[in-house]
Amino acid sequence: MIGQENQTRIIEFVLLGFSSQRGTNLFLFALVLCIYLITLVGNSLIIVAICIDPRLNTPMYFFLCNLSVLDIGYTTSVVPQLLAHFLTTHKNIPFNRCMAQLYIALFLGSVEYILLAFMAYDRYVAVCHPLHYKIIMNGKVCVRMMAASWISGFINAAVHTTFTMRLHFCNYNIINHFVCELIAVLNLACSDIFVNEVALVVSWIFVLLIPCTFIILSYVYIISAILRIRSAEGRHRAFSTCTSHLTVVALCYGTVMLAYITPKAETSPHRDKVLSFLYVVVTPMLNPLIYSLRNKDVKAALSKVIPRKNVISER
Repeated sequence: MIGQENQTRIIEFVLLGFSSQRGTNLFLFALVLCIYLITLVGNSLIIVAICIDPRLNTPMYFFLCNLSVLDIGYTTSVVPQLLAHFLTTHKNIPFNRCMAQLYIALFLGSVEYILLAFMAYDRYVAVCHPLHYKIIMNGKVCVRMMAASWISGFINAAVHTTFTMRLHFCNYNIINHFVCELIAVLNLACSDIFVNEVALVVSWIFVLLIPCTFIILSYVYIISAILRIRSAEGRHRAFSTCTSHLTVVALCYGTVMLAYITPKAETSPHRDKVLSFLYVVVTPMLNPLIYSLRNKDVKAALSKVIPRKNVISER
């Protein structure tokens, strides 16, 4: 028993990443660094703009501000280590740091998917019950929604991380991924992962399927209400308040569901890494761009944060 116990104590994992070729890694380093900087700057500008502009003191922008905070934290939990691994041949990560990365990614990711459902409800109330919007979506309700998102994410991540840390890992410690992703780590376990698989199914239901179904139902009511609006201008204005959120939902839920709900027979490590790259690295960069490009109020607030240079008049 003692010999077996010693064999199962893995102190670090090795992340294979995307490629072993130095040229490819240098190109990916430059690409990911640019994406990461755009993510940090874009989401930070959204947060500052919402905080300084009184016109954006509404539930929709309160949720958007929290979404930007989540995007910064989510991508920062992965990208700095990914950048370091692009420049080194030793892509090791200590066991405890791997579990910490796993927890943070699950925590912030879960909060974001639940938050997107609450944002859909906010749009539903704004379009279908505009006269009662301020009463229904008051400050206390928004704070409670946000607190429910954070608490749910905390519990989900704590359960998965705790169950994963109790597993035994044999001598094989190579993760065919660029990050300590839950399923990739579970594939290395040499003990029974039935409890982990049950927890995964429960998590898929409560963090992905139920919020996604809620979003779909919300937009069924939203679209039916918009179609009843007689004026074309009114319909366009109502649609414009929802398109940004719908685009973000499609990006976030689409990539994650492809990665986690697709049958194992139809998946491959390369495909999983590409999908993870999309929702961990690319999507947090696109979110502020989508909201700022499609929203006049956000663009007006950003113009205060980034004032245009005065053009020198002709003599």
